[in-house]
Amino acid sequence: MEAAVVAQAADGREIWITLLGDSEGLPLVVLPGGPCRDPEYLGDLAGLAEVRPLAILHVRGTSRTGGTSSGWWSDAADAVAALDRLGLDSADVLAHSAGTRLALSLVAQHPARVRSLALITPPSTWLSGVEYDGAALVADRAEPEVAQALASMLGPDPADEDEFQRAWEREQPAGYGHWTERERRHAPVGGMALAPSAAWFDGIPADARERILRAPLPPTLVVGGALDILTGVAPVRAYAEHLGAELAMIPDSGHYPWVEQPTAFRRVIDPWATATR
Repeated sequence: MEAAVVAQAADGREIWITLLGDSEGLPLVVLPGGPCRDPEYLGDLAGLAEVRPLAILHVRGTSRTGGTSSGWWSDAADAVAALDRLGLDSADVLAHSAGTRLALSLVAQHPARVRSLALITPPSTWLSGVEYDGAALVADRAEPEVAQALASMLGPDPADEDEFQRAWEREQPAGYGHWTERERRHAPVGGMALAPSAAWFDGIPADARERILRAPLPPTLVVGGALDILTGVAPVRAYAEHLGAELAMIPDSGHYPWVEQPTAFRRVIDPWATATR
């Protein structure tokens, strides 16, 4: 089953929420990455909606909700509005990639609203302080598109929307441990745009990192991909350690483990998803 509900933000913006699954229990609240990527790329997270209903947030800057981000720190207020709309005093929150910053912001500012966290392939250098090591993973890759993707990632930032879209297309192979037909089909699902993605990083308090690290985190699971060029490996390990979180590294997987290693992903995520339902 798929349905949608709308939460009302403090400024009147309608925040869309996709509801997936017929299973019983309180929904898992899902925060997509990108940043501000249309969340269709998440699918049903390798069938996770069969275990717990999923309530997938369409953050500001996505096609349905529209507008643009107020920054991942301030956008925590939209997540609170979504919880209110869903009737959840507190929720188990699963976040992917850039969405992990929003999840941590939500916990730091509204700790009572989050029962547990699952942070999937989080960009980590900003919090861990450990140098990015993803480039080393490219040396073992035979596909020329992967080297070209890394070169684009390390190049100048896009100056306009056309450059942003071309760069995103070039960089898609870096998100996967392999670049087969399966990954090529998944890569373009869920669009992004330059302005909302850039706005995601606006207005972040100078002490946001320190406030997150001081916050009383709920039980937290960090899931990394052992072949994730986008995040690297050492920063993710250090990130989990800084948060005092459980860490699960999924072998032979890049940034989207539910796509490349669905069985391994479910083996890791199901115990977390069913612990509090």
